[in-house]
Amino acid sequence: MLKHGILGLLNYQDMTGYEIMEVFRDSLNYFWDAKTSQIYRELQKLEQKGFVNKTVIPQSGKPDKNVYSITETGQAELLQWLSDDDLGLRIKTPVLMKVFFLGERSASENIQYFESVKERCEQFLKSLEPVPGYIETYGNMIGQHDKELYWQMTVEYGRRITETQIEWAKDCIRSLEGK
Repeated sequence: MLKHGILGLLNYQDMTGYEIMEVFRDSLNYFWDAKTSQIYRELQKLEQKGFVNKTVIPQSGKPDKNVYSITETGQAELLQWLSDDDLGLRIKTPVLMKVFFLGERSASENIQYFESVKERCEQFLKSLEPVPGYIETYGNMIGQHDKELYWQMTVEYGRRITETQIEWAKDCIRSLEGK
């Protein structure tokens, strides 16, 4: 999945690994976690597969800059992934695996757990506040404002899911307090 995220970003414009990491942090990182080392490792794999090209730009007094661009093969891979029948709706939610077994602990410990879930979700919602500005900035940067609508849809999905998680955590706390 990370490779498709990187290909998608490079489909907008050529970027260095550092620029990919920054754009990833301001956009995709809200729903797909990736470390800097993973991004650079994936770029190497994409180059080996012929999905991206790397252009080395010499710099005076600094390390050379590597600028990556998507190839036709990389664009074909991205479009194939976007059109495949897998909607990506499989549920793999670590929090639910943990909740399933929380009966092994005391109600008071589990109330604290759900308080933590609620607080983290509230923090995540707060972290979404600057995203509309990022959307506008990146829309201007790549000159493709028609893409902004899809980015906004992604943010709205994340916001709604997170609000639902907060309400769920509150309901779980009320249930445990009523025991």
